Amino acid sequence: MVKTNMSSVDSTSPHHQIIRRASRLGILLFSLLLMPGCNYFILLGYLIGGPPQLQPLFEKETNKSFTDRNIRAAVVCYAPDDLTKFHDNIDQMLSLRLATMLHAHQIEIINPDVIQAWMVNNPDWDTAAEVGAEFDVNYVVYVDITDFALYERDSTSLFRGRCEALVSVYEMNTDGSGRRIFDREVQSVFPTEVPRSASEVSYETFRNEYFFRLADEIGRLFYPYGHGDDIVNAT
Repeated sequence: MVKTNMSSVDSTSPHHQIIRRASRLGILLFSLLLMPGCNYFILLGYLIGGPPQLQPLFEKETNKSFTDRNIRAAVVCYAPDDLTKFHDNIDQMLSLRLATMLHAHQIEIINPDVIQAWMVNNPDWDTAAEVGAEFDVNYVVYVDITDFALYERDSTSLFRGRCEALVSVYEMNTDGSGRRIFDREVQSVFPTEVPRSASEVSYETFRNEYFFRLADEIGRLFYPYGHGDDIVNAT
């Protein structure tokens, strides 16, 4: 009797890949039969086209899109001194994370390090439109941070990120002027359900995680996202 060495079977062959796909499809189709009411239509939609996407609020309110052809945008974040003296460089960190998220969603964005260098060399800059004119962009996303914290209130042992900010978009004209066409207040809390113990995660790790979540929360104003994307923010 010939013995088969299981480790020698090529599990990446087309035949085995077809079997695995058929098995996964069978499990999903069986789940359809167990779902009450019209919920099976939702799962069927996932099977055919993936999870449904929500239209970003900016597009809904302005009928404009950052992903249109030949559109470029810049991100500028500002935090007052009473916040930056306790949370160093939070404006620069948020600018970098937000620009990265926008770029990852096929939005052409100016390198935030270049913008930061220009602002340092031009400390008298006053408006978002000045930045837009300097870098010849179509839109400037201006984030005015009014409150920021990484710890749960009245605690130094529990992490819970909080941020309040006003997000504005300025549309640039060919003459270098700009007008504000969009405003949105952001009140961010992460995690949303329970705080995170400082004994389980380092300050640096939690800070980086929160900036990623905050940037994505703001970024969803400008790119599509799924219905269930907020679930990961609960804990």
